[in-house]
Amino acid sequence: LYKRTCDLCGASIVSIYHPRYSFPVYCFKCHYSDEWDPYAYGVAYDPERPFFEQFAKLLQRVPRAATHVGTGGDQNVNSEYVNFAGGNKNCYLLFNSTQNEDCFYSRGILRSRSSLDLYFSEQAERCYEGVNVNKSSGVFWGQNVLDSMDSYFLLNCSGVQNCFGCVNLRHKSYYFFNEPLPEEEWKKRVGETMGSYEKVEETKKKFEAFAAKFPRKENNNLKTVSSFGDYLFESKNCYACYEAFGCEDVKYAFSVKLLKDAYDVTGRGIKSELLLETVAVGHGCSRVIGSWSAETSHDIDYSYDLRSSSYCIGCIGLKHGEYSILNKRYPEEEYWSIREQIVKELKEKGVYGHYLPPELSPWAYNETLAQENYPLTKEQAIAEGFRWEKEIPKTKGKETLAPEQIPDHIKDVQDSLARETLRCGSCDFNYKVIPSELAFYRQLNLPIPRQCFNCRFLDRIRKRGSFELHERKCDKCGRTIQTTYPPETPLTIYCEQCYQAEVV
Repeated sequence: LYKRTCDLCGASIVSIYHPRYSFPVYCFKCHYSDEWDPYAYGVAYDPERPFFEQFAKLLQRVPRAATHVGTGGDQNVNSEYVNFAGGNKNCYLLFNSTQNEDCFYSRGILRSRSSLDLYFSEQAERCYEGVNVNKSSGVFWGQNVLDSMDSYFLLNCSGVQNCFGCVNLRHKSYYFFNEPLPEEEWKKRVGETMGSYEKVEETKKKFEAFAAKFPRKENNNLKTVSSFGDYLFESKNCYACYEAFGCEDVKYAFSVKLLKDAYDVTGRGIKSELLLETVAVGHGCSRVIGSWSAETSHDIDYSYDLRSSSYCIGCIGLKHGEYSILNKRYPEEEYWSIREQIVKELKEKGVYGHYLPPELSPWAYNETLAQENYPLTKEQAIAEGFRWEKEIPKTKGKETLAPEQIPDHIKDVQDSLARETLRCGSCDFNYKVIPSELAFYRQLNLPIPRQCFNCRFLDRIRKRGSFELHERKCDKCGRTIQTTYPPETPLTIYCEQCYQAEVV
């Protein structure tokens, strides 16, 4: 996220677009107002020039929204530093998330409260450092946790409470590293660890080694039929999909919900169908090809940020647009005639049905989710035809407090810490602990993190696992399975049937 000024009202705003771009950027209020007309930027299609060349020039002129909320959801309240997030209150550095309150440094969370550092979680309250933590309260350092509360360091647990360092447990209370303890003894041992950074770090290492001894299921899917991928829930006929909920007949998709009959889709979905090569398209869309950010729209090709529009190709920022090409309206018959010319050109070049070419992207490779899920070096990204951003907004060497100067125990941390600039112990870049974050750590007896929020996020990505499927054998029955665990991993991986028989 970058700081810049709204080019319509002059307000200071947070934007997903680097200040170097010359196209206008508007705040949310201005962009979705009637103060400007996207059709005023329209140009007539020129059959003598390549379509994408004309579209690229239009992209440089039409105003963009600084961040994206999605009008299918509510606006945010006191949550400036969020993107693709709607209906949030008092949230900070929150992405792809909806209807949360007092949540920070998280991605892909829904209906959660008072939680920090979560990834892909729903209905979490007072939770911290979690991956796929759902319908839980007071869970810290948990992964694949459901219906649990007041527990620490969990992996693949359901229905537990007051558990610490536990793996593959169901409906247990007062367990410590998978062994039952009297309540007072359990509280004593937990109290000796929590609050101290040094002891928590020791426990992290101990728990990782402990967890490696237990079998893991081939995937983290639940209630899926004829599907493979990872983190698929209540879905059917989904092939090589990841983080999908309520989807059917979908192939090659990531971070989608309630999507049907779609191929190569990243983000959103939500009661949409017949999407091909789209990013952030959803909320009631259908028959959309090669487009970025659209909602309640249909029959859209190669367009950018459309709302409630139909029969458009090469358009940007339209609301209630119809039969439009390059932001210019046409009579219906003329629209279809010109569209046929454009499709013919793109088919002859072998690009129709593919996503927008990378040179049209306003973001470099290392500014996108691609770098998180499929990291490349600068040289590799450029060789693949992508740009690389040198001026990512970070500071280095500006710290006013070294990591070793931060008190080990949260009880010894003063209010002044929120005024200090810290140095990340992993990447050496600077970061801050905001006052509400400090209050969270104090309330829940958690130590101050020694990593910046980005390094903590990348650590959660590592825990989540890669989005690459491998063929290997179940370590119990020998059946061939498809899993994100590579064959060379030393972990014990079971097929779903063997895992359910032994664990559940």
